[in-house]
Amino acid sequence: MQIQVVKSKIHRVKCTGAELNYIGSITIDEDLMEAANIIQGEKVQIVNNDNGERLETYCIPGPRNTGEITLNGAAARKVAVGDTLILITYAIMDFEEAKTFKPSLVFPDEATNLLK
Repeated sequence: MQIQVVKSKIHRVKCTGAELNYIGSITIDEDLMEAANIIQGEKVQIVNNDNGERLETYCIPGPRNTGEITLNGAAARKVAVGDTLILITYAIMDFEEAKTFKPSLVFPDEATNLLK
């Protein structure tokens, strides 16, 4: 049996941008992506703590050490700059492997989105 489990989580970052006229995705500071073990193009679930929205898109790397978290395309309508977000990715794995798997959890500075 295979199950889906949390692989990566970037907890409580501020939305720094919302670009409606873009082809889609979420731009994430590449330092945060690496710390959370997230790769370019990976599916990301976005949970907006301020309005309750949940959506999925794919990620693209943003400039390092900027704290950038920008929702692009239609997803930009689901956030406002300054909203607090949780970013989550999942992996499918065997049940037994999932019992011992440890996800990559990142808790950036809530004011700057930078790694502590």
